[in-house]
Amino acid sequence: MIAVPAPSAVLSIRQLSKAYHGATERIVLRDLDLELSAGEYVAIMGESGIGKSTLLNLIAGLDMPDSGSVAIAGTDLGALDEQQRTLLRRRDIGFVFQAFHLLPRLSVAQNVALPLYLLDVPREEAALRTLAMLERLRLADRAADLPRTLSSGQMQRVAIGRALIHRPRLVLADEPTGNLDPENAALVLELLQRELAATNAAALLVTHSHAAAATTQRTLALTASGLHPVGA
Repeated sequence: MIAVPAPSAVLSIRQLSKAYHGATERIVLRDLDLELSAGEYVAIMGESGIGKSTLLNLIAGLDMPDSGSVAIAGTDLGALDEQQRTLLRRRDIGFVFQAFHLLPRLSVAQNVALPLYLLDVPREEAALRTLAMLERLRLADRAADLPRTLSSGQMQRVAIGRALIHRPRLVLADEPTGNLDPENAALVLELLQRELAATNAAALLVTHSHAAAATTQRTLALTASGLHPVGA
């Protein structure tokens, strides 16, 4: 019998497998199952090279699995072409990266507002939403500044604002505190947790940090044999 995702599932992964083919075949992920509903915040931990970033790429439709499926809010990514997957990412997914990936020639406000511009949100509405986000980020006074003038902690706050400004269904955070000192890491995690709660987005946090994982609702370990609950 084929498992059917719950109607409320934001993310539904079924029997997901991925291998890389070179001189020898390297199986990265095998038969993974995972489901997230709105408001769920889950950490994934695992050794380097185990496949955490590959999993995020498959969830985002940036790479395609060898078998199995990924569905976002009931839409099977495998049934979409590349352009359709791009549009789904813009609308339904927010990304937070370890390396920030801010656009250096855009101001803080423009970086935060970028997803709204891509979705053709009217300029006046985009400006109001961006200002409100910058105030919550405690960066309203830096709106016109360029990213290079910010500290690492401030840049990551901008990245969180950009990831959540368009109110995505799903947020993917890949080692968001990896480049931060403990004080800034705690501030960024608190901000991320608060913004996720406000938007009711589902979120996956990939991290090596036990302190970061402790801010989520549950933690899963990715191993060669699949995903397993931690601390159950």
